[in-house]
Amino acid sequence: MSLNLIDDPWIPVLCVDGSRRIIAPWQMAEPDVVQPDWPRLDLNVACLELLIGLVFLSDPPADSEDWDLRRNADPQRLRLKLTAYAPAFNLLGDGPRFLQDLEPLVGEGNPVDMLFIDSAGANTARNNADVMVHRSRYDRLDFSLAAMALYTFQANAPSGGAGNRTSMRGGGPLVTLVDPENTLWDLVWANVPYGQAEDIKTLPWMRPTRVSDQGQLTGPPEGQRFGVEAFFGMPRRLRFLYDDDAVTGVIQKPSGTNYALWIHPLSPYYRLKPGTEWLPKHPRAGHFSYRNWLGVVLEKSGGELSELALCLRDWAERHGKGSVIVAGWAMDNMKPRDFIFSRQRLLPALPEEAGDKLVDLIRAAEAVAVALRTALTPVLAAGEAREAEREEFFLQTETKFLRHAQAIEQGEDPASAWLDDLRKQALSQFDIRAIPGLNQREVEAIGRITEARRYLVMALAGYGKQGSEIFNSLGLPLPETKKRKAA
Repeated sequence: MSLNLIDDPWIPVLCVDGSRRIIAPWQMAEPDVVQPDWPRLDLNVACLELLIGLVFLSDPPADSEDWDLRRNADPQRLRLKLTAYAPAFNLLGDGPRFLQDLEPLVGEGNPVDMLFIDSAGANTARNNADVMVHRSRYDRLDFSLAAMALYTFQANAPSGGAGNRTSMRGGGPLVTLVDPENTLWDLVWANVPYGQAEDIKTLPWMRPTRVSDQGQLTGPPEGQRFGVEAFFGMPRRLRFLYDDDAVTGVIQKPSGTNYALWIHPLSPYYRLKPGTEWLPKHPRAGHFSYRNWLGVVLEKSGGELSELALCLRDWAERHGKGSVIVAGWAMDNMKPRDFIFSRQRLLPALPEEAGDKLVDLIRAAEAVAVALRTALTPVLAAGEAREAEREEFFLQTETKFLRHAQAIEQGEDPASAWLDDLRKQALSQFDIRAIPGLNQREVEAIGRITEARRYLVMALAGYGKQGSEIFNSLGLPLPETKKRKAA
């Protein structure tokens, strides 16, 4: 038995009435289908990327007018368009295999567990160092789960030893998807880039692998920022081992395709200075909040060093409503720290002045958070303890920020009110950490803490370098400084 990822039902989904069923890809356009329903969040996000990629491969909108004309789902049209690509989407067998080397690979098989980013590698398990990752969770995978794990792994591949390439967006890229908050088809169609159907031969497993044993780089199609391979990249050279019921192992060889200069349409990018290479953004571990909006869900002023994902920019031109899904593995080099999944407000297209005000609120909060972290120096050890307080600061001010964002959308300027909110939260957090047991500390420590609080109060009043940054971010006048009289 095998599995064809175009013709066969293999994707678990949740339906409008709360029921669950298994669908073939073309059935994503049926009106009762809401979202993928895999047992892991990273698989669900990757499944959305795969479905978007399938539509981009087989029947994308030519332009904005075509997108609007075809936004209503047509399952039978999609089925017909996808059927032409079925020969390329066999998971197993003697011919081309989905996302696997065209030619058979020879060698010892690895456990199928290797397909999951948070699994322990061989050296990690051997050294008994798998504290934040896991070993031996999956000894075999049914064909459907193996297919989804394979796609997820190729799309997110982290660095993995000599010659094992990362995904074209690096290990654990940040993904941003528009969600109109209706059906699965609405979500998929909202994120499909403009283009034209591609030849089946453009899929990378339909040809010999572009190996990179001599450092060879593979760029996007000439004159383009990306092609269909953005959704079907093959940085890892893999080949499944299997029996009648499941995938039982994975042969891996080094020197898969080494991608360079691709701009993936579902990810935000940045660069260090104008004219240099665009680099994919990656998530930080922890709660994704408004502090992370700039360059991810909200464009920075100027835009020369930061670029929102193409799907968000296209959606803004359509004045669409809904939310933004922000997801991805937060990595520490090769080690996964956390899988980020967040749903953020989809901001309306704001006038330039209003957009700048929103950016100013975020930058002011960042400046206050820095002042708070600095003030906590005599109270908390450097590193995670102080960084946790910074995260708490943003978490506690998030609701007020969203309220002020709505005020900006209505033409108001909440700069002074926002400063009051930031001031109250910063001083409250400092006092909670510093005041209990203060009278039991040594005199020198009490002096340092007292001086730290004074620094924080002065910064929040606009004094000093940090105070100037806070007030300037909000466009508020700096306080006057009294000049000493001459003796």
